Amino acid sequence: MSAIIKDVNELDLSGTYTYADYLLWQFNERVELIKGKVFKMSPATSTRHQQISGKLHLRIGGYFENHYCQAFSAPFDVRLPGSAGFNR
Repeated sequence: MSAIIKDVNELDLSGTYTYADYLLWQFNERVELIKGKVFKMSPATSTRHQQISGKLHLRIGGYFENHYCQAFSAPFDVRLPGSAGFNR
């Protein structure tokens, strides 16, 4: 069983991790886990980016209001299982 990680520097960025490992990470840095590899993400976005993102979210959310789909704003964890056809 993996241990809780409280500092991103405890990770081996050349190593391979699972979603179960990811769930044990308790640090503030933003990272993505893609095909088992850890990628550090950019810091927080600018005010202008947030303004545009907010307007897009309102429009897209309004469109989906009477549909089965939903719009979510970031950050949001998305897990794509291998059986979804995304393996290469």
